[in-house]
Amino acid sequence: MALPLLLFLMIGAGPKPTDPIYVKGHAWAPFISPMGEPFRARTAEDDTLARWFSGADRDHDGSLTPDELVADAERFFATLDTNHDGEIDPDELIQYEWEIAPDIQLMSRTRPAPGAAPPKPDREQREPPLGALQGAARYGLLNMPEPVAAADANFDRGISLSEFRQAARQRFALLDGARAGRLGLAQLQALRPTPATDRHRDARKDVPDSRLGNALPQEN
Repeated sequence: MALPLLLFLMIGAGPKPTDPIYVKGHAWAPFISPMGEPFRARTAEDDTLARWFSGADRDHDGSLTPDELVADAERFFATLDTNHDGEIDPDELIQYEWEIAPDIQLMSRTRPAPGAAPPKPDREQREPPLGALQGAARYGLLNMPEPVAAADANFDRGISLSEFRQAARQRFALLDGARAGRLGLAQLQALRPTPATDRHRDARKDVPDSRLGNALPQEN
């Protein structure tokens, strides 16, 4: 009788439908690729940007080309397009923001129970100051708080593979300030923000944003 009783107690102690669901932070901040894919450290020494770069650099020549970034975008698009209809729809976008990359949320530490109102921000979860990096911009190379949604060029609430490819080429151009047609790892490492850099940013209008990119897609 002891085993059934123990199982009953364990089940009774589990989370209830009304309990809040916690999205816990990771031991080390992730790197979020230009197309929005999170790469989280496996060890304290793991260089997440270098791991993404190694996978995107398909010919392993030490540099990234526009075609390679497009191929990397296509690979991640296939992950996001869970129903395989050729478009990232609103439901799939929500899955990205809540399940794949919850780190991009403003208050990524907690989320409300189903049907409950979002928690009010406290001292640790207050609105960031004007001018501070937000969302994915805190962990990536471009100032894009939501890089997947930003690929919706026609604002129809769906992101096609064509739009995702176009966004990849536009983002390569933003990163390739020298117009060399190639991006090296050291060049990208220099663009990566640090927690100290983000923490000390202020809202003064006379302080230029040294980050690249824009939160919304740009017209050609």
